Amino acid sequence: MAPPSASDHLPDMRIGYGQDCHRLESGYQLVLGGIPVEFEMGLVGHSDADVLLHAITDALLGAAGLGDIGEMFPNTEERWKGADSRDLLAAAFKEVQQAGWQIVNLDCTISAERPKLVSYKPLIRKSIAGILSLETQQINVKAKTGERVGPVGRQEAMTADAVVLLRR
Repeated sequence: MAPPSASDHLPDMRIGYGQDCHRLESGYQLVLGGIPVEFEMGLVGHSDADVLLHAITDALLGAAGLGDIGEMFPNTEERWKGADSRDLLAAAFKEVQQAGWQIVNLDCTISAERPKLVSYKPLIRKSIAGILSLETQQINVKAKTGERVGPVGRQEAMTADAVVLLRR
C-alpha cells in the first residue's frame, strides 16, 4: 500500500466566489452570461466585459486554486482585447476539469439598475449551462437593482457575484 500523499488530505469539495464590476457607457453592446441584452448602454472592458461570465470564471478558478481571471487572461495582452467571455470561461473550465474538479452547482447575482433582466434570466441560464456542459437546474441566476444607490443605482456600473461548489 502506498503511503498517503499531501493531496489525500484535501477536501473532496470546494467553494469558490467570484465578483466583477464594469462601468456602463453608451456606444457599447451589453452582454450578460453570453447573451446580448437590449439596452442603450453597454459594459466597458478589455474583453467583451461580460461581468457575469467574469465573476463565474473567477469563482471556478478560485475554488480549484488556479488563480484568477486576470492571471489567466491579462488585460495587458492584446490577444484578449475584445475577447468573447464565453471562450474565456470555457478555457478556464477546461483547466478546472483537468485539475480533477466538476461543478455541483452555481449561484449568481447580477446587480443592475436597468435594464430589467427577468426575461433574460432563462436565456442566460441556458447559455451558461451550454458553456459548462451542465443542466440548467445546476445554475441559478438572480438579478438585483442598486435601489438608486451607489454606482449600480446611478447606472454607472454593473456588478456580478458568483458562488460555485466543486467536487472531485
